[in-house]
Amino acid sequence: SRHVVAVARGGEQAVAMAESFRPDAVMMDLRMPRMNGYEAAKRIRAQAWGAKMLLIAVTGWGQETDRARSRESGIDHHLTKPVDTAQLLRVLWFPPLRDAH
Repeated sequence: SRHVVAVARGGEQAVAMAESFRPDAVMMDLRMPRMNGYEAAKRIRAQAWGAKMLLIAVTGWGQETDRARSRESGIDHHLTKPVDTAQLLRVLWFPPLRDAH
């Protein structure tokens, strides 16, 4: 199978690219310029096209408060750096089941 990857350089660009590119999954750092990953996730989730998109935080922020904030922002998985490859593959292959809204 073929995979296409796009890279955004900040939160605002990440939201715009998610809207135009419509990826199956978004992996993003939480610390980004102009708009952090939490806010970018909220904006993606607020759109019909982003309601079921798989959102994965890849971050150095690993406290329980960071994880809770990820959940509140609509992020499906909160992975801390360095990310274990096997864990990432599990997340990508077995995404969470979400209610249809």
